[in-house]
Amino acid sequence: MVVVITASLFAGGLLGYSASYMTLSGRIDDLRTQLSTLPVQNATYFLDDNVSLSQLYRQVEESVVIIRGLLVQYDFFHRAYYTQVQGSGFVYDFAGQEIVITNYHVVENAINVTITLANGDGYATRILGSDPYEDLAVLSADAPQSEWKSLGIVSSSTLQVGDPVIAVGNPYGLAGSMTAGIVSALGRTITEQMSGGYPIASVIQTSTPINPGNSGGPLLNYQGQVVGITTAIVSDSQGLGFAIPSSTILREVESLVTKGSYDQHPWLEATGTDMTYEIAEAMGASVTYGWLIVTAPSETGLRGGTSQVLIAGDLVTVGGDIIIAINGTRIMNLDDLSTYLEEYTLPSQTINVTTVRNGQAIDLAVELGKRPPPSAS
Repeated sequence: MVVVITASLFAGGLLGYSASYMTLSGRIDDLRTQLSTLPVQNATYFLDDNVSLSQLYRQVEESVVIIRGLLVQYDFFHRAYYTQVQGSGFVYDFAGQEIVITNYHVVENAINVTITLANGDGYATRILGSDPYEDLAVLSADAPQSEWKSLGIVSSSTLQVGDPVIAVGNPYGLAGSMTAGIVSALGRTITEQMSGGYPIASVIQTSTPINPGNSGGPLLNYQGQVVGITTAIVSDSQGLGFAIPSSTILREVESLVTKGSYDQHPWLEATGTDMTYEIAEAMGASVTYGWLIVTAPSETGLRGGTSQVLIAGDLVTVGGDIIIAINGTRIMNLDDLSTYLEEYTLPSQTINVTTVRNGQAIDLAVELGKRPPPSAS
């Protein structure tokens, strides 16, 4: 009796499953038939303000170029051999003259420098001007006017942390690559070998992925306007890149094109280090922010350090003035100091420097110098 009941239940379940399966299969076949009759449309992905990244890329791609050159190097036996350097650049219309803007380190000491446009046409170039202190270079090429597709540059002074940006360049030689991200921070300073140890000021930090070969390419807002020029990556970092701000480009481009250089970088003629809580504790300072002067010429009126103490395993020179403001603007660290000097002052200008000395805030009138030529740095 049990066997008969079990067999009946199994048979009933099997018949029910078969009926459900056949019904479901029929419905799936009907849906497939309906989908096959629908018109096929290309999907376009829009972001805020109805910005399409694919349309934005098509808008700017013809303005980005590949830059190649050769470096002469020597082996152990002083025999010359050549290595290729490669980077990116973009076309800009300066007073009716089409130029290519890139990083100085892309073309530094390079020979036979060429550009290749998005359509594959290549041209020999010459360097019109360069500024190692801001990692900028300007090139010209004898391409016909019809080949040039220039980009507009707007001041980066309106950028805010969180603003979306894109980078277009040629990472690892992969021409015309685009990446997207946001502005991660503003007013950074970085130091590269060709800047002679001087900080490159007011740098944009971005989460936009940047790789070797991107250097010199444009950093753009969602209107397709240049707000910076990608310049550096941090080894082994995740989503950390830097760009020279467009405000620097706009400030220097005329001098680079007409004079071949830019020599209006102010110089405080002092060395120092960022203040921390630990340094303030060690020297009995009343502030934990600012820029602690290590060395400074006596004629500036600034005082350097007087002794060294061991802080967290490092020798730190203490006892000097702590710069906390310039012309009333609060100075938190070297980033603030370098950015303010580069954006708002010029050589030979006298500025009001507020320092903390022996626990007291004092104001000093300091005349700025001019950075020595890069070859002498």
